Amino acid sequence: MNSIDLNEQKKQETVIRARGLTKFYNGVKAVDGIDLTIRRGQLVGILGPNGAGKSTTIRMLYGVTPPSSGKLKVLGGEISNNARKLKQKIGVVPEESNLDTEFTLLENLEIYARYFDIPVKKARKQGLELLNYLQLGEKAHVEIDALSHGMKRRALLARALLSQPELLILDEPTIGLDPQGRHLFWQKLNELKGKGITQILTTHYMEEAARLCDFVFIMNKGKIIAQGSPRELIEKNAASEVLEIRLQTEQEKSFIAAFDLEKEIQRVEDHLVIFTDEARQMLQAIEDRGIKADFALLRPANLEDVFLKLTGRRLTE
Repeated sequence: MNSIDLNEQKKQETVIRARGLTKFYNGVKAVDGIDLTIRRGQLVGILGPNGAGKSTTIRMLYGVTPPSSGKLKVLGGEISNNARKLKQKIGVVPEESNLDTEFTLLENLEIYARYFDIPVKKARKQGLELLNYLQLGEKAHVEIDALSHGMKRRALLARALLSQPELLILDEPTIGLDPQGRHLFWQKLNELKGKGITQILTTHYMEEAARLCDFVFIMNKGKIIAQGSPRELIEKNAASEVLEIRLQTEQEKSFIAAFDLEKEIQRVEDHLVIFTDEARQMLQAIEDRGIKADFALLRPANLEDVFLKLTGRRLTE
């Protein structure tokens, strides 16, 4: 078997397999019997609004929260029986920074390395290499409170990579970043994917998921309601285009009736969102009828439209 065959075989390895994964908190079902299969080298997104069960799911995946029921294998082992061993192969970027403010950035990495029995000299060398990789080399000896928000997010990524993990879990990793900081983070995640590191990402940013993810699970109320590649999800669940439009009440009623839109329309705040392949014709028909829209936007469909079509609300609600 040649190296190409070996690489292809490795890509087919299952890194995470969950079946009927369920979690109760005080009698409330936070995660409701979900199934997940994630293969080596994939960058997988778990999307959903606050309270959908995303964070609870990933906490179960890396062994912090035990499932109430169901089966879960991570990196070939039962997480409940091998938590310590498996955690050495998993890097985690949490949503909230938990860097120790009493130490410098490099000291944070050196202290964290002790959990993995990494020798002091090796930890310092790897820490400096990672900081340089993430454009933080000049901040190695700076205390945490003196770092910007974006630097802290990259510092969390550096810490997660310190043990050279096979699996990287990222919980809202770019939250609060400006566009420049977000694009830098995206670049690094793509580079890590190129190195074969499997990644699981939760995010509220639909552009982020569309750009980065090979495969996406969409969650709502503890259940997985859709899954597939970003393109597959959009093609299957939304039209090629979306028309967002705001009309006066009487004109709106006439517009909906004229185009028989009841099944392909959602109301969002003060305007309509219409899933259609005939958006331009609709806009032209409005003009021909002498109807003037207060607001009209024609754009390609995206992942948030998939969620809106399936649930009647936006991911950010």
